[in-house]
Amino acid sequence: MIANNIFKATGEFFTNVLFAPYDALRSMDNWWLQSTVSWIFIAITFTAFLYWLGELRKYKKAGNE
Repeated sequence: MIANNIFKATGEFFTNVLFAPYDALRSMDNWWLQSTVSWIFIAITFTAFLYWLGELRKYKKAGNE
C-alpha cells in the first residue's frame, strides 16, 4: 500500500511539477521559443564533445596510447 502511494506521488510530481515548463513551451506558437531547450542541449553536447577530444589529444601527446 505504501509503495503504491510512493509511485503515485512520484508520478504526479514529475507530471505536474517537473514537466510543467515543457507543457507551457508546447502551447506556444513560436517555433524558436519551443526549440530553445533542444538548442541548449545541443550546445552542451557539442561543448562536451570538443572537451573530450581535447583531453584525448592531451593524453595521446603524453605518450599514453
